[in-house]
Amino acid sequence: MTEGELLCELDPGTSGASLAEAQAQLAQARAQRPQVEARIPEAEAMLEQARAQVEEAEINLTAAEELSQGGFASRTRVASARAAQRTAEAAVSSAEAGLKSAQSGLEGLEAQIESARAAVARAQTVVDNLTIEAPFGGVLESDTAELGALMSVGAPCATVLQLDPVKLVGFVPETDVTRVETGARAGARLTGGQQVVGEVTFVSRQADATTRTFRVEVTLPNPDLALRAGQTAEIAIEAEGAKAHLLPQSAMTLDDTGAIGIRAVSDEGTARFMPVTVLRDTREGIWVAGLPDEVDVITVGQEYVTDGVTVDASFEEVLQ
Repeated sequence: MTEGELLCELDPGTSGASLAEAQAQLAQARAQRPQVEARIPEAEAMLEQARAQVEEAEINLTAAEELSQGGFASRTRVASARAAQRTAEAAVSSAEAGLKSAQSGLEGLEAQIESARAAVARAQTVVDNLTIEAPFGGVLESDTAELGALMSVGAPCATVLQLDPVKLVGFVPETDVTRVETGARAGARLTGGQQVVGEVTFVSRQADATTRTFRVEVTLPNPDLALRAGQTAEIAIEAEGAKAHLLPQSAMTLDDTGAIGIRAVSDEGTARFMPVTVLRDTREGIWVAGLPDEVDVITVGQEYVTDGVTVDASFEEVLQ
């Protein structure tokens, strides 16, 4: 299955009609824009004309008042000039109101267009949601929707698995998480014995509240889809090396204080307890640190000797 391939298709119902209606309302609102925009220059021209009339009326009033003072004009002419001025001022107020109305009409139309555009977007989303496509390429695991089935919001249509690359998830104890770095090589052994190699792509910054371990993800290629989701794997991550000894688990013992360690044969031929740090437990044995490079470990009878007791040691190959 490829990305974008159709998984499910819903009955469109009236979704197409709703989209067409929303688009028609948007087109109608846009068609009104030239007419509404033309009202603004017209209103501005009327305002300029009204202001010019006010200036003319003020000039006529001033002239009438000066002539009246010299006895060359009657009171009637002065009153008429004053009335003309007031009429011109009222015309200015009316023109200003008309300009504001035209501007408000344009703003209202823009709001109407935006509302119609949002309605188109909602209707288009409904139409787009009628088809459910594969978000990525992968394997169709299950097809849960059947022809004629009633699907509710959030109900699964199908399950698609992306298995190339595949991600291995493990948890590292807090004592070792500082040794794990993003980009480090990692190997995994599956329950069937198959071994795979990848790299660390994620190391959690927050510990699990219950186990106090940190999530680690290893990504590796899986072109033939041989690895399946949910398989169990034993993961080994490459980290900074440290010298260690591989010993049988039966060689481990405890001293009087409860410290874990081994009993070894000293240079003087006596038994001696040596504490160790357990690094990893494997099928072949247990890896421990804290011992010198060469040490004679007592693997049989270590529980029957104490420090300082002379030991007659015999050597044999225990681990192959």
